[in-house]
Amino acid sequence: MDVRELQRPLKQQYRGDPSSATITLRATGTEGEAPMACSVEVGRAIHEAQAHKGTGGAGTAACSGDMLLGALAACAQVTCQMVAAAMGIEAERIGVEVEGDLDLRGTLGIDPDTPVGFRSIRLRLDVDAPDLDAEQLERLREKTTRYCVVLATLGEPPPIELSWDT
Repeated sequence: MDVRELQRPLKQQYRGDPSSATITLRATGTEGEAPMACSVEVGRAIHEAQAHKGTGGAGTAACSGDMLLGALAACAQVTCQMVAAAMGIEAERIGVEVEGDLDLRGTLGIDPDTPVGFRSIRLRLDVDAPDLDAEQLERLREKTTRYCVVLATLGEPPPIELSWDT
């Protein structure tokens, strides 16, 4: 697949009409059968989610933390693949692993000094491309890091507007 050729008309459109490059993505949560579970509609798929087993959930579906790490893994994976393809890098394999650490005492309100949320996240990309030289690898790293939407968003979080409808 020629990524540059595929993106060429899109880039031309966005250069000529910058407002057409702004999109809105949406996710919707719906109650589950129990207070510990819900359904989340993302894109064209519905995912079951529940509270983590460490907070009382059943542990049979992804928790929201899993979904956040999954979003980072998916974004980094696809971004790296697209950048490699655009650069003409012939990779035998590209893989991503994401881990995150959080202290559930914060989530459960046990210790008011324990923050809620991830304290650290580790993203590891594994690229197997036998003909990749050091300069290409550095460019691949720079571009993947620069163009990964989820990584950029976590690195510099945007303001979040919270509203309640009652």
